[in-house]
Amino acid sequence: MKSISEHWDNIFSKTEDTKLGWYEKDTSQTFKLLDEIPDWEKATVFLPGAGTSILIEDLIPRVGKLILNDISNEALNRVRQRLKECSEKIVWLCQDIAQPIKEPIPEVDIWIDRAVLHFLTNENDIKGYFENLKSILKIGGHAVFAEFSLIGAPKCAGLTLHRYSVNELSTNLGSSFKLVSHFDYTYINPFGDPRPYIYALFKREK
Repeated sequence: MKSISEHWDNIFSKTEDTKLGWYEKDTSQTFKLLDEIPDWEKATVFLPGAGTSILIEDLIPRVGKLILNDISNEALNRVRQRLKECSEKIVWLCQDIAQPIKEPIPEVDIWIDRAVLHFLTNENDIKGYFENLKSILKIGGHAVFAEFSLIGAPKCAGLTLHRYSVNELSTNLGSSFKLVSHFDYTYINPFGDPRPYIYALFKREK
């Protein structure tokens, strides 16, 4: 049986970016939420599941530092090839975001999760994810989520998903986080299939 990292390595090694079921050319929905954060540009930003998203390129010229994590080394190597000239702005991390972060990384201003959390279905993995978020996100920092909504597809990339509502995100974050903004968005994937998402922005207040 393949490990979860082997599952993702296999996908990224065999599939072109534009053929991935979550490939998105337009990253404007994420920036709608970022633009609600005062002075967000030049921030230190953490992507818990960077994949090979072009969101990375869109963020690089606008942020101070980018911390890219993914469980797949294949995905990170592909991004490294694309971003050879920007390496001074990037911290690379390859790990399961549900497990404790072992490497020292800078404290972050913004956590951006596009379609990562919903792949965690085990209660302990979900708990571990939120413990990592709270361990590295500054007080006053913000968390951005884009996850399959309750009416979204039950599976993606051959894996069963845990779909989310804003209320469940709020519950997992706890009382130290305040909901700032949220909206529903239906993403049309490269195969023409609709994928209903929930986008949400939270601020850590304590």
